Amino acid sequence: MTGVTLTLGRVASADWRVLVPMLAAGLGYLVLFFQPMVSLVGDWWRAPDAGHGLLLGPLAIVLAWRRGRVSSPRPQHVLGLTMLAGAVLLRYVSGLAAEPFTMRLSMMGALGALLVYGLGVRQLVHWWLSALLLLLSIPLPAVVLSSLALPLQLKASEFGATLLEARHVPVALAGNVIRLPGRSLFVTEACSGLRSLTALIALGVLIGGLWLRSPWSRLMLVLAAIPVAMLLNGLRIFLTGFLVFFVSPELGDGVMHYTEGWALFVAAFTILGGVAWVLHLAEGWRRTP
Repeated sequence: MTGVTLTLGRVASADWRVLVPMLAAGLGYLVLFFQPMVSLVGDWWRAPDAGHGLLLGPLAIVLAWRRGRVSSPRPQHVLGLTMLAGAVLLRYVSGLAAEPFTMRLSMMGALGALLVYGLGVRQLVHWWLSALLLLLSIPLPAVVLSSLALPLQLKASEFGATLLEARHVPVALAGNVIRLPGRSLFVTEACSGLRSLTALIALGVLIGGLWLRSPWSRLMLVLAAIPVAMLLNGLRIFLTGFLVFFVSPELGDGVMHYTEGWALFVAAFTILGGVAWVLHLAEGWRRTP
């Protein structure tokens, strides 16, 4: 009986030696990164450009849970502490500059550092899809968004105007303004296709990570999301101009305008799924002797 009591005492002592550092690390993480964590979730909820984070964040956690731990974890304390020091330093500097993007990157970096410290790099690699989805859920800085949105606006306007001219609609294009008889269509930043492009790239990463095996196939799928998003956004502008010219000018705004966006996003998702299916078949052909 005494031997059993001593054994239980050793187990409880060992559990506390593991549990106390884990609780201290978790509490320190929450204290240091609570503000960027709350602001990130707030952006997911409020900002249209970051809404996909409401899907990617929880999904990343579920995928990591399903993947589980590696069979033989090898904690790397020195590397983990080095990564953690870099993440904390980045958190401090970004806090001084009030720059949310790098602040959120430091939050993800610290999370990865704790994983490396406790379970090793192999665990981080094992959860690569979840890690990538979490990174994609961080909204890009406003400066980057503005620099990307303008070229996309111009390309989408040019493509939409070309399609309208092919349907014999009189069009005058001036930058991102499409002038029709009696009406002008202004292709705003929200209509640049950047939102759909960001969401499609994230979906490409998710589909590729779940159903494809080759890194090259996954990369091709993600790259395919770029022309698909640009093509369908130009088609959306064409449909808006076509309906405005031939049916009613009021169809350029309101519910119909947003319905087009959702319908074309579903079409883009279907096309991306078709590309993934072809790549999956190609992988099977390559494995067949």
